[in-house]
Amino acid sequence: MQMPGGSKNDQFVVSRRRTGLGDCLWSLAAAWRFAERTGRKLVIDWRGSCYLDQPFTNAFPVFFEPVQDIAGVQVICDDRINQHSFPGPFFPAWWNRPAIDCAYRPDEQIFRERDELDQLFQSGQDSDANTVVCDACLMWRCDEEAEREIFRSIKPRSEVQARIDAIFREHLASFSVIGIHVRHGNGEDVMGHAPYWADPERALQQVCNAIDKAKALPHAKPVRAFLCTDSAHVLERVSAMFPDVFTIPKRFQAAQAGPLHSAALGAEGGFSALIEMYLLARCDTVIRFPPDERFHALCAPLCAARYRIRFERSEPIDLD
Repeated sequence: MQMPGGSKNDQFVVSRRRTGLGDCLWSLAAAWRFAERTGRKLVIDWRGSCYLDQPFTNAFPVFFEPVQDIAGVQVICDDRINQHSFPGPFFPAWWNRPAIDCAYRPDEQIFRERDELDQLFQSGQDSDANTVVCDACLMWRCDEEAEREIFRSIKPRSEVQARIDAIFREHLASFSVIGIHVRHGNGEDVMGHAPYWADPERALQQVCNAIDKAKALPHAKPVRAFLCTDSAHVLERVSAMFPDVFTIPKRFQAAQAGPLHSAALGAEGGFSALIEMYLLARCDTVIRFPPDERFHALCAPLCAARYRIRFERSEPIDLD
């Protein structure tokens, strides 16, 4: 075991996530900022991804072009991590346990680590540990410039980028596009979304009212609505109200069967999420429901939308 105080070449920050792309990228931005500030190497470890059924495959190079450096921070992001042994001691301290004791982490432990990491990041100090493990949701734990740096530095795989460009060119480039991101959850209560869907009919009416409001804004080109959602029911209802709405063809889970980031849908579920994220960033007007949905908030550094329509739990209230 290596003792504290070793060379910075032997010190690491591991961004270790298996969740949806929004969570993964936000946590990566926070980990990168800490690595940049402390001179550590950054490891992107997305093994066990919810999008893949191969537990030892690092999902990062499946969806993004491999990188060796992000703004001066050395990066390890491929399957070499399966052969790499990171030196202890570790922070948070839970990771110093024997490997067999680390097989299961209860939610309360993950939340505790999130708070410990937040305190470390906010302190402006480094840790004595040789390896800092960031395996918690680190949303809002870094500055917007760190988010922008991540989006400047990482790129979707070339074949995914080609799909993004082709869809935009064929279906959206000639329009002023209203991007609509509706996170239903499909049986999953994520980030307190349940109150917004307590009355599903009212929620859907709010979304439709917002689309009408967005269409009434001044636009330089003919208007086209572009819907991104995790619910076949939402797609059906919004399409009934707006027959010309455009969507990316994709597979949905059965009703109430959970979110789209599922290994049951395969890597294509991740590709669909990535395509929608980057297309939302090109929209002229953006609607997101519920309003705290991080999928769109994450792509905000990319987004040059002229208008954003905001919601409260009751009705859409204002326009930017």
